[in-house]
Amino acid sequence: MALTASIPLKRTMALLSAATLLAVSLGSAPLRAQALPPPNGPASVADLADQLLGSVVNIATSQNVKDKGDEGPAPRIPQGSPFQEFFDDFFKGEKGDGGAHRVNSLGSGFVIDPSGFIVTNNHVIEGADDIEVVFPSGSKLKARLVGTDTKTDLSVLKVEPKAPLKAVKFGDSRVMRIGDWVMAIGNPFGLGGSVTVGIISARGRNINAGPYDNFIQTDAAINKGNSGGPLFNMKGEVIGINTAIISPSGGSIGIGFAVPTELAENVVKQLIEFGETRRGWLGVRIQPVTDDLVGSLGLDRARGALVAGIVKGGPVENGPIKTGDVILKFDGKDVGEMRDLLRVVAESPVGKAVEVVVMRDGKEQTLQVTLGRLDDTADANAKSGSDPDIIAPEGNEDATPDDDGDEEEQATPGEEDQTPASVLGITLGAISPDDRKNFGIAESVEGILITDVAAGSVAAEKGLKKGEVIVEAAQTFMTSPGAVADKVKELKTEGRRNINLMIASANGDLRFVALPME
Repeated sequence: MALTASIPLKRTMALLSAATLLAVSLGSAPLRAQALPPPNGPASVADLADQLLGSVVNIATSQNVKDKGDEGPAPRIPQGSPFQEFFDDFFKGEKGDGGAHRVNSLGSGFVIDPSGFIVTNNHVIEGADDIEVVFPSGSKLKARLVGTDTKTDLSVLKVEPKAPLKAVKFGDSRVMRIGDWVMAIGNPFGLGGSVTVGIISARGRNINAGPYDNFIQTDAAINKGNSGGPLFNMKGEVIGINTAIISPSGGSIGIGFAVPTELAENVVKQLIEFGETRRGWLGVRIQPVTDDLVGSLGLDRARGALVAGIVKGGPVENGPIKTGDVILKFDGKDVGEMRDLLRVVAESPVGKAVEVVVMRDGKEQTLQVTLGRLDDTADANAKSGSDPDIIAPEGNEDATPDDDGDEEEQATPGEEDQTPASVLGITLGAISPDDRKNFGIAESVEGILITDVAAGSVAAEKGLKKGEVIVEAAQTFMTSPGAVADKVKELKTEGRRNINLMIASANGDLRFVALPME
């Protein structure tokens, strides 16, 4: 009996000991609660948002437009929706008399100066008859357009507040890295004061929006109405202006684009100071350096910007830069590709003397040039369909081959045998008066006429067409059809595999084409 009783007693003591240990453990839990890890999830950005919301505004615009028939289906909004009136007002427009109606639109902006300067997108206010700024408090002020820049899609507005406004500062977008956190604040679909957070997904994006594309890409939600709003870093500094999205549905899919402050800040300062932009101008026509041009230009890889022509009356006419040069550096900055040169020249002060490193005849040379001023007033590149890769003021004459200012030393058609010739799948002939009339070739265009291009030839694949003119072959001005064939033979003898041709269109636009000679 005692033996039988002793077993439950031992078990009871073991259970009591375990219970005591458990009690001690549980009893000590509150003492260790502060050492537990924090809850999962990113840190709150509430304090940062609260600090910035007061500087972000809604931009409401309106304009009278003539009716052009059916405007398309309106957004489908459930009957009785609290947003029905909003969509009726801002998406359908308000019908008026006289075959016209009033169109309203919404966007975003942000205050950069307590005195009332506000930045937004040009496309938010373009064509507006009336601009109104709506502040987070609900107050409204009429805005005056200070200046606009269509090439970067930026505009500056001015309001007259009774008291200083809460403003934000520009930060340095150049120090931002892919993966850094950013915050967007704006007015999506008219729902003002909306905050979204994401990261920088990519930098230096070219979305073909303009000649100076250098967008920051972010996955922070950006929708219609966010245009013109700020993209902040985690210090509360503006590092981008939200401008565009990629969206099949019209809503955010996590691909938004912002103009970086490294480009925007100088534009905004000029708009405030001058009411317009004052960009540097080099006065050259350029084209990309492609892989098939590398060998003939003496480069180790595709880089830089190839000078395809010099603009008459420009800063470097009869100057140090020549047609066929490859610009590798400009004012100490590497030119990795053609659009790099577009941006760095445009951002340089008018009248500044800069050093330019070029590749010429297989050797690097350092030149010095003084910049002129780019005339942006006509904005012909954007509106007339002309080549957007031109660093030239609108209204100037077409670029022409660089002739070192000594036209008399050049041979002219008629001084050599002008017998038609065929080479590399191209049939060539002299330019006759009838040819100029039939093909619309400008009098300023000189060289050898392409009278035919063999179907399926490499020349055809490279885009050469009947009616175009070969101006130079291997940087030598061509004076006869036979001269082109002779140059091909000469280069083959030297072991060269490609020939670099300068091609002029009928109106004088130039480009370089590398043709394989094998």
